[in-house]
Amino acid sequence: MLDERETLALIRRAKEGDGGAKEALLVHNSSLLKSIVKRYLGKGVEYDDLYSLAGMGLLKAIAGFDESFGVRFSTYAVPMIAGEIKRFLRDDGSVKVSRAMKKAAREMNRYIEQYSAEHGRQPTVKELAAAFCMEEGDVVFTLGSSRMPVSIYEQGDYKDDKTATLAEKLPSKDNQDDMIEQMVLKEAISRLPEREKKIVFLRYFRDMTQSEVAKAIGVSQVQISRIETKILAKFRKDLIG
Repeated sequence: MLDERETLALIRRAKEGDGGAKEALLVHNSSLLKSIVKRYLGKGVEYDDLYSLAGMGLLKAIAGFDESFGVRFSTYAVPMIAGEIKRFLRDDGSVKVSRAMKKAAREMNRYIEQYSAEHGRQPTVKELAAAFCMEEGDVVFTLGSSRMPVSIYEQGDYKDDKTATLAEKLPSKDNQDDMIEQMVLKEAISRLPEREKKIVFLRYFRDMTQSEVAKAIGVSQVQISRIETKILAKFRKDLIG
């Protein structure tokens, strides 16, 4: 990734309409885009589509970024990128099926029709699994996918289903804020000097006391306390923005 000085220079050019600067920012922030996209894999949207959404979020972040905010561009961009993806998943209102899954379902349904015409019965799940070199559970999932997309506001299949819609069955917990904070925290730690990184690691990942860290580093406990206070102040600034 670019350093902050180079990033700001490209952002200024991009805001003046320089398409090459926008392209450079997209390229050099690809690792950031990929790390956010990975969080949303397995939700029925193709990787390439998620990456495109992340790119749109980055472009919006470029347009809206103000150097007077006093934060790193990546700190500002992360929630914009994640928000673009999440907004699509929320507003689209459906559970999608990948192209590969759709293709497999079509092929399986054609096979079932041919098998039924030749044998006078439908193939069993076990026979389908053997024919398509799949696990039986994957066969069931693939066949079930042919019913999608399913609106999250659609009522249940069964008359005695007391739950009005699929949306009411979905978990309500939203971990996006936690994810953003973790990414910002990771970036903040990566910018620390080596000694401060070691102190953070020993204190919060090895659960050592300040006295134990002081002994390991070779300084006094008072110094560790001061350094830790300074580090936490940096982290709060990055997280609050």
